[in-house]
Amino acid sequence: MADGLRLAITERQCGDARLLWDYLRLGHPPRPCDAAIVLGSHDLGVPVRAAELYRQGLAPVLVFSGGANRTRPDLFPRGEAVRFAERARELGVPDEAILLEPTARNTGENITLSRQALADAGGRAVRSVLLVSMPYMERRAYGTCRRLWPEAEPLCASEATPPDAYARAIGDHRLVVEKLVGTLQRVVEYPARGFAVEQYVPGPVRAAYRRLVEDGFTGWLIPERAPSS
Repeated sequence: MADGLRLAITERQCGDARLLWDYLRLGHPPRPCDAAIVLGSHDLGVPVRAAELYRQGLAPVLVFSGGANRTRPDLFPRGEAVRFAERARELGVPDEAILLEPTARNTGENITLSRQALADAGGRAVRSVLLVSMPYMERRAYGTCRRLWPEAEPLCASEATPPDAYARAIGDHRLVVEKLVGTLQRVVEYPARGFAVEQYVPGPVRAAYRRLVEDGFTGWLIPERAPSS
């Protein structure tokens, strides 16, 4: 990572964060899917990307999923799904292409409740689903969908933003690193809990994760397992 995180962390920590970022992004080539699930978060770049994908004809319907936001509740007084859908409408996505799922509290519920919303809408056979998320959430979203909706082929999409630019846009460099650490932990831990499929994590990525945990980037770790790797 370059200047964006260099302001807040050391050169070695920048390199470790970059390893996690590169691993957690899947970089799937975009292609048309039967529907898209737009995963709620604090990042208003996500609905921008979803609107771009809709305009490109890559998904005929967008399910905006997410309830209250813990990171920036001030930006989401009516929840993530509502705010994201509003932004998509501002960018030209029509109401008939939008479904709201305003209660999900985590990635698993993003998938299962959005699946139900699509079923309730009727008339849609979903064999492939576009998962639109923050860049570093791609791998977690993919593993979760594979486990909880195995009948649908997941394809991940996010803004193609370099990590330093992303950190500057978010405005909290430490938060970005802590989110990377917490997301990687969930990729490792959640298969054993039945929340996701298992995915290979290279040794250098695990080592970078351990170093960042030792350095105190623990704000988004699963609390009861904070010391583990």
